[in-house]
Amino acid sequence: MAPVLEKQLPGAAGAGDNNNEEEEGQNLWTSILSEVSTRSSSKLPSGKNILLLGEDGSGKTSLMAKLQGAEHNKKGRGLEYLYLNVNDEDRDDLTRCNVWILDGDLYHKGLLKFAVSAQSLPDCLAVFVADMSRPWTIMESLQKWASVLRDHVDKLKIAPEDMREMEQKMVKAFQEYAEPEEATQPSPQRRPPAAEEDEAVVLPLGDNTLTHNLGIPVLIVCTKCDAVSVLEKEHDYREEHFDFIQSHIRRFCLQYGAGLIYTSVKEEKNLDLLYKYILHKVYDFQFTTSALVVEKDAVFIPSGWDNEKKIGILHENITSVRPDDPFEDFISKPPVRKLVHDKEISAEDEQVFLMKQQSLLAKQPATPTRGATESPGRTASGSPRPAGRAGQPTVTSGSPMAAVKKPDPNMKGGAANEGVLANFFNSLLSKKTGSPGSPGSPGSGAVGAGVQGSAKKTGQKPGLTDVQAELDRMTRKQDSMVSANNIPPPTENEA
Repeated sequence: MAPVLEKQLPGAAGAGDNNNEEEEGQNLWTSILSEVSTRSSSKLPSGKNILLLGEDGSGKTSLMAKLQGAEHNKKGRGLEYLYLNVNDEDRDDLTRCNVWILDGDLYHKGLLKFAVSAQSLPDCLAVFVADMSRPWTIMESLQKWASVLRDHVDKLKIAPEDMREMEQKMVKAFQEYAEPEEATQPSPQRRPPAAEEDEAVVLPLGDNTLTHNLGIPVLIVCTKCDAVSVLEKEHDYREEHFDFIQSHIRRFCLQYGAGLIYTSVKEEKNLDLLYKYILHKVYDFQFTTSALVVEKDAVFIPSGWDNEKKIGILHENITSVRPDDPFEDFISKPPVRKLVHDKEISAEDEQVFLMKQQSLLAKQPATPTRGATESPGRTASGSPRPAGRAGQPTVTSGSPMAAVKKPDPNMKGGAANEGVLANFFNSLLSKKTGSPGSPGSPGSGAVGAGVQGSAKKTGQKPGLTDVQAELDRMTRKQDSMVSANNIPPPTENEA
């Protein structure tokens, strides 16, 4: 038995040594785990999300591609996914931030469930994108997409106490805003954890501040701010127009506790500032830029800086309209100039066209040919009728002039002589029209017609006797006038 006891004594001592070694090993692992947990708490968190909402063509994808540093500008459909590389140079840490871009069509709003869930909502930043090149759509777009996000958050199954805690966190962040101090560090650094101050002075919120608390940080980004000069030239925008737009956007930002920044991808304006502010809101990086309100196309309003009193400064420059008037009454959509496009006319088949013309010609009544009837504007000889004198009375067809128009074929002389005679006779008859017994007087038409009719039957010269008598009378009248003009004036002796 003794040997057995002797063997057991050394064994008991060995068991005590093993226990000491196990305790030392456990202490070592505990220290390693505590060190790892301490380091992990200082590392960049993963699973952060940025959600972009806005109209089609507002520049959501172009904006994030520029921040991403990608050369391509591929536009997706429905729900796009990008990511931003976030680097903490001080701690040599790198992570990725998820970026979700919802399509501008409300048909795709159901896809929000893949980007924002009840678990990922506390790690989300909402960004509403507005297009400054179309300022008349800004407020309608912001109201619409804010309502879409509000409806989606309300449908998430989040405990009321958790949602209340998120809302209080946003209120506290808004109230505790302080002007940043200028820092000289070239790289973004995370802020050290602030010491809890029980007696910190917290200012109360305004009447219109955080009335629409979503429980997550919100940022309003106005893109295409390089279009300000275009609005001034083409649409006659003035300073008060841009102040009116800015005042309405800033009041919207107060309701949601949002920040505001004007950007331009074309001119690369405020893009670096936007990237730093996103890292500040999502990863709590140190941010050293204060509000910028001087330049109308490079405005920056951090969340918590603004209030109703500061917005009232803009109202001093608004004179054409009241600041509380509806946005659409002053920033109205310009009339669209419709381009008139001629409708394309297709030519019908040639044979079909010809058949239609043939049917139309067949339906028209037959017209007499040119040779069958004499043109009213020409005499029998084919010479054009000379225009009568101004104020010359028209002669009825029954007057002797009708007989004078048609010369006797037996008469000699060319067509020119016939025309001269016709003009001469017309002038004579027009002078005697209205005198009793003249060929143009009433009552002589029947006689002339009868003479003409008898002359046609017998073949005699129509109206030749009347014309000859008129010529003789005119000759005697002219001779008497010539003789009267040739009588010399009486001398003094004769007088």
